[in-house]
Amino acid sequence: MNKFMDWLQNVLMPPLAKAGNNKYLVSIRNGLVLTLPAVISGSIFLIIANIPIPAWSNFMKPYMDAMGVAVNGSFGIISLLAAIGIGYELAKALELDAINGAGLSTMAFIVASFNSKYTLDTANFASSGLFTAIVCSFISVLILNLFVKKNWVIKLPNGVPAAVSQSFVSLIPGFLVLLLFWGLRVPLHFDINLFVQSIFHPLLFAMNSLLGIMFYTLLVSVLWVAGIHGDMTLEGISDPIFLQFLTANGIAYAHHQTIPYLTSSGFSSLFVNVGGTGATIMLVFWMLSSKSKAYRELGKVAFPGALFEINEPVIFGFPIVMNPITLIPFIVIPQILTVLTYILMSVHLVRPAVMMVPWTMPPIIGPLMATGWDWRAGVWSAIELVIAGAIYYPFFKVAEKQMVAQEASEA
Repeated sequence: MNKFMDWLQNVLMPPLAKAGNNKYLVSIRNGLVLTLPAVISGSIFLIIANIPIPAWSNFMKPYMDAMGVAVNGSFGIISLLAAIGIGYELAKALELDAINGAGLSTMAFIVASFNSKYTLDTANFASSGLFTAIVCSFISVLILNLFVKKNWVIKLPNGVPAAVSQSFVSLIPGFLVLLLFWGLRVPLHFDINLFVQSIFHPLLFAMNSLLGIMFYTLLVSVLWVAGIHGDMTLEGISDPIFLQFLTANGIAYAHHQTIPYLTSSGFSSLFVNVGGTGATIMLVFWMLSSKSKAYRELGKVAFPGALFEINEPVIFGFPIVMNPITLIPFIVIPQILTVLTYILMSVHLVRPAVMMVPWTMPPIIGPLMATGWDWRAGVWSAIELVIAGAIYYPFFKVAEKQMVAQEASEA
């Protein structure tokens, strides 16, 4: 066990921690935050329109097209919002004018979204263009960064308002960005969006597979055990994928089509990390009635947060981090829940997530809402709590025995 812990700390953690702090991955993670209000707002319209009550369904039928406007106006523009947000965040990280970065990224993305008939294809503004938005943002901001750092920009006198001056700073790099993407799309007839999608397609396929989502879940758990925020570290890589899955699911659900992706946003946060990463809410549950005074007090402090998926008090207070006793259930439980949830969704016993629900939603309620009121999701979430509690129990009793003995010796 000591050798394993040393390997985690000295071999696996340093490169992963470095990747988690990479300014480009952080800019993706922070930039995608701009899409959340749109996706959550659109999900509210989906939730309202699809309440599974026959009388309500009949009442809503004449208004479904009108409700679809809100869905398409939110889910349908997440890639455009991502281009704005990522361009803004990356420019800020590189100490450039953030608005210029957002503007150039948006321009590049829109030019890349024209089809072969030179008509703007707004379908690319939805989830299918998400990776294109990332690539366009990176290229545009890096060109801006090069010109600013080399001082190849137009500078106006000091008396000119700052906003006007900054707009002229981006004039030359902006023209180059426009020329680059226009040249690729128009004279060369190069479909940028299709090319980017073909590059990232294997990654999309892998993350929607059982082995892919199991590996992702394992990596999140191992990072937490080593004291690193696993979910946040991997968000820059995983969020564009899971968000693309969710918007595709939401649009398919709104049009009563087959749900295409199992591991959309909400699969991990609501079904696997039930009550927090590692399903630690059940560890808190056992602490509430513990023979150890320290564990009882920690349970009282941690339980309100655990109801809303916040489990840092448990991870660092119990602790989970670098604790050989809790390491096994903390890693094994998410794997079991991942496999079982994936199987249930693949055989259509539980609907995949089709709506964006805040990750802080309590167990049972969160899965119920995210799946469009699929009652089976709520039942499965309750069963997951029982499974997690049963697995945690023997490990908790070992830790409790040690803590009780320590408290007795100290007394």
